[in-house]
Amino acid sequence: MSTAPGPRPPGPSPWRRLWRAARPRATRAQLLAGVLCAALGFGVVVQVRQTDVAGLADLRESDLVRILDDAGERGDRLAEEVRELERTRSELSAGSDSAEAAARAAEQRAREHGLLAGTVAAVGPGITATIADPAGQVRAATLVSLVQELRDAGAEAIQVGDVRVVASTAFQEAPAGSGPGVVADGRLLTPPYEVRVVADPQTVSTALDIPGGVRESLRQLGAELTVRTSEEVRVSALHAVSSPQYARPASPGATAGSE
Repeated sequence: MSTAPGPRPPGPSPWRRLWRAARPRATRAQLLAGVLCAALGFGVVVQVRQTDVAGLADLRESDLVRILDDAGERGDRLAEEVRELERTRSELSAGSDSAEAAARAAEQRAREHGLLAGTVAAVGPGITATIADPAGQVRAATLVSLVQELRDAGAEAIQVGDVRVVASTAFQEAPAGSGPGVVADGRLLTPPYEVRVVADPQTVSTALDIPGGVRESLRQLGAELTVRTSEEVRVSALHAVSSPQYARPASPGATAGSE
């Protein structure tokens, strides 16, 4: 005797079956990729935050000392320049003596500009530095760092070998086959290098001895820096100023828009 089959239990709806088919199935590879992406994102966020707050805190103690000394020396020089300009202004506005004061100020400015341009000799207290380079490892960048250090220390006139150092002075590597040396403004300088500087001797000497500074850099190259202070250092080399190729003095009555 057979029995009729009973009714089937109701199955899942078509929409539920479709959702189950489309539902992502997490595999071990997917989980690993997700963990790696999360770790990478965390590392990027940490690096960005560290970069935002990085600054002086990441510098070495010697670098911080050097920056502090440079800032202090620059501040002292700027303060002295302000006082000098205020004295000049007072003299120029002092009534009957204003014409004489203006002439003195113009003459002083001419001397200062001549010193900066390297067109006049300089004499005064300063130092004479000698760089012994038996291994021939001193490069143009080393002398550039030395000059920059001297300028930061308030050097008013610098001479390297027989070359007067001005704002346009260029240091380059010596041509191949010429032996150890550095080319400055087209002139080949060979070791030992003599550097004459007119500046406050104590300030310049201290600047060269700052930890991590020029002396230490030269020592790492196998070179030796010797500094001798003096109350009278002569910077006699002059910088040749080329004549303008296109510019010519304008007439006193010329206006900006005239031809």
